[in-house]
Amino acid sequence: MLDHREHCRRCAAGPADGRAAAPGWAAPRGYANGILTEFQAGSRLIFVGGQIGWNGQCEFESDDFAEQTAQALRNVIAVLEQGGARAEHIARMTWYVKDKAEYVAAYPAIGKHYREIIGRHFPAMTAVEVADLIEPRARVEIEVTAVVPPAA
Repeated sequence: MLDHREHCRRCAAGPADGRAAAPGWAAPRGYANGILTEFQAGSRLIFVGGQIGWNGQCEFESDDFAEQTAQALRNVIAVLEQGGARAEHIARMTWYVKDKAEYVAAYPAIGKHYREIIGRHFPAMTAVEVADLIEPRARVEIEVTAVVPPAA
């Protein structure tokens, strides 16, 4: 298992457009330490409440961590679309996971699902291990804040 320092040493140098980075810091991989966004007149904020890995009928189709993550990400996108937003409008994500070891073990599959659903957009992101989630079968819960420009 990689610790945060080792993870950062493996990161490529240089932030992508829109990412805020401190001079001399290694570039994070799969997330941003900060996002710089210009809030214009007519821009909208969308706050997506915590989405878990169940479908639109509130039914779990899997207990697998990576599969629940994929469904939670699809749910996030569905809510964003209702507000006229897309994945690239996400400014920040917070992930609540019940088991850090399970989350870390699922990194490769989570990354694959993330790229398929969100693409190569990496917002400011925080992951937190929690004692439990309200829904007993939920393995992960994801909340998002998006900034939608006036033209979108």
